[in-house]
Amino acid sequence: MNSSILLKLKWLLFPLAGVMQTLSLSPYNYWPLGILSITLIMVGMKGSSPKKGLLYGWLFGLGLFGSGVSWVYVSIHNFGNAPAPLAAALTAIFVAAIALFPASTFWLFRKLFNGQDRWSVLTFPAIWVLGDWFRSWFLTGFPWLYLGYGHLSTPLAGWAGTLGVHGITFICCLSGSAIWYFISQSAFIQQRLNSKQEPPSQTTDTVKPQRKVLPASFVCFAAILWMMGSLVGTIKWGYVKDNNPITVAAVQANIPQELKWSRGYRLKTIEIYQALSQPHWGKNLIIWPETAIPILHDQAKLIIESISNQASDSGSTLITGIPYREKNAETGRITIHNSILSTGEGEGIYHKQRLVPFGEYVPLEDILRGLIQFFDLPMSSFSPGHSDQTALQEADRNVTPYICYEIVYPDFVAENARDADYLLTISNDSWFGRSIGPLQHLEMAQMRALENARYVVRGTNNGISAIITPEGKIQSQSEQFVRTVLTGEVYAMGGQTPFNYMGSTPILLLCALILVFRRVGITYRQKL
Repeated sequence: MNSSILLKLKWLLFPLAGVMQTLSLSPYNYWPLGILSITLIMVGMKGSSPKKGLLYGWLFGLGLFGSGVSWVYVSIHNFGNAPAPLAAALTAIFVAAIALFPASTFWLFRKLFNGQDRWSVLTFPAIWVLGDWFRSWFLTGFPWLYLGYGHLSTPLAGWAGTLGVHGITFICCLSGSAIWYFISQSAFIQQRLNSKQEPPSQTTDTVKPQRKVLPASFVCFAAILWMMGSLVGTIKWGYVKDNNPITVAAVQANIPQELKWSRGYRLKTIEIYQALSQPHWGKNLIIWPETAIPILHDQAKLIIESISNQASDSGSTLITGIPYREKNAETGRITIHNSILSTGEGEGIYHKQRLVPFGEYVPLEDILRGLIQFFDLPMSSFSPGHSDQTALQEADRNVTPYICYEIVYPDFVAENARDADYLLTISNDSWFGRSIGPLQHLEMAQMRALENARYVVRGTNNGISAIITPEGKIQSQSEQFVRTVLTGEVYAMGGQTPFNYMGSTPILLLCALILVFRRVGITYRQKL
């Protein structure tokens, strides 16, 4: 397509690029679209001011989050019981707000690195990754829809154990930017050869030909990184500590969300889980999902004692989600946690640290409570657990647990997984309904397995329950929206990946250094 036509359509170019990135991720997996989206962004940014960059970034965010987190509407309307117009309005507000993150990234790029010269091939990926990282923790964070997640089955997957998902995102952005530079430079040089005109001044945004950097140089550099990904991927960072397999049964009861917290259905829920578990007592590990026991821990002592005895008698460990209430002895304050309990042949309890806004706690609670039913969801008053919690025990093995949303935080998972024999995550993806949310959630769990070279066992209420290998591959998975038990085997793993040891620090430092050196270079040239 002619570049002039693209420039005329730039208002549509950015939302389109956002949608393309969603399509590069699960469940669509058209990963080349993610790289191409970066090329389109670079083309569309040509000649834009910082203010225009802010607008273009926001339009991109509308496309990305409007298509990629559409399941927010399902959660608010179907399970928050908000009327369709109100649910649509709240979803639109959320998307518009979260789109401010890429808007800020685009603005900073145009403000600090104005002029799309050859170094933009590096500065744009660097500022993009730092923007993703900022979004992962600011106001509790929303680490969703990272571009790198689409590459679990490409050569770039080999970088996961070294650089993590942020490193893969960097290479994706660099690849898209390199394509832009190659096309723009080649077109410009060809035009100049044909017209024999002087090149435009450096004050414009047109790329000036660089004698020392051929148009294909950055493309070749990106290609080398892709090939190196295949080589690095052959390194086995982890090893099997014990050749005896750990037998697993993940119970998926498919309890309807509208019945889950119903007082009259609670004992029925326990009966369903016990009946599904009955044929599997004797396996090393039986998993019940997030808040599978819908009764506060201190009120469910008889139930816990019964299933604990049953697990012990059969030589099994039962790990289940359960809400936990405790009272501070000094202040008298009562807190409730979203927790995981290990019992039978195992022991320990873990309280969730990364809570979901509105689902597990309500920001500005004094203002929002009571306004609409969505702000008064059952169990939306959880408190976060402490950061110094220990792993759960399954027999003599260390199991690092993550509840629902926690598995999507790369560095949080890596920090807690260093002494784990395998990882376990439980969730209640009923909130997503029949949207793309559960498939995105599973894809992120696959990346965590690959980053840390550990098996991941995933137990959910209505799917997708799964066993994921240390290579990030699905060993087995359940069908969604059915009552079933997923069985399989995992192995205790030892060893550490570089990412497991250092987290995202190396790639973040690299990005910061790129921006600092480039900014210093710009300042120096301006003073000459």
